[in-house]
Amino acid sequence: MENHPSMPLLGDDFPELSVQTTHGPMNIPGDLKGSWFVLFSHPADFTPVCTTEFVAFQQRYDQFEQLGCKLIGMSVDQIFSHIKWVQWIKENLDVEIKFPVVAANDAIALKLGMLHPGKGTNTVRAVFVGDPQDKVRLIMYYPQEIGRNMDEVVRAVKALQISDAQGAVPAGWPDNELIKDRIIVAPPKDEKTAAERMKDSSLECYDWWFCHKPLK
Repeated sequence: MENHPSMPLLGDDFPELSVQTTHGPMNIPGDLKGSWFVLFSHPADFTPVCTTEFVAFQQRYDQFEQLGCKLIGMSVDQIFSHIKWVQWIKENLDVEIKFPVVAANDAIALKLGMLHPGKGTNTVRAVFVGDPQDKVRLIMYYPQEIGRNMDEVVRAVKALQISDAQGAVPAGWPDNELIKDRIIVAPPKDEKTAAERMKDSSLECYDWWFCHKPLK
């Protein structure tokens, strides 16, 4: 039986990591307590796809800040490589990387399920979204050959925050083909509530099990 890398699951506590970053030593998620965060891994420094991703994340840095969400990059490159690469991006692309970049080791990468033997020895492109209670709320994995869509990462953080406060969001939120940016109301759990649901003037319904309300 093959050994596959372990990984945290949705709803799990984010694993405790003591790491070295381009901004100094850091404890994750301890140093992020009370904040949303996005930890994303990249296969290697000084590679074209990863460089485009770092620029794209940095260009959305203010959007993440407005969401109260911290960005942290990570790969198994050594810290001096991270520092030199960040400097190269500033000097050659005129983009200052403001978020820390973690110098991970194989043990950390395995703990987060970022080493996939079938894809080589570098970390895959993983995205972990954590909430202010340090719970894992969303996980995405991309292969090395496909760069990520950072607008989707921003959308996912927004959607998680909205869903926590107001209810579930539809596909493609906030531009869903059926209900646009409206919020889906949880289906009734008993016949009485189901019968009353269609009479609720504050809702719009396709049927008693599919009702939606305005985004606040």
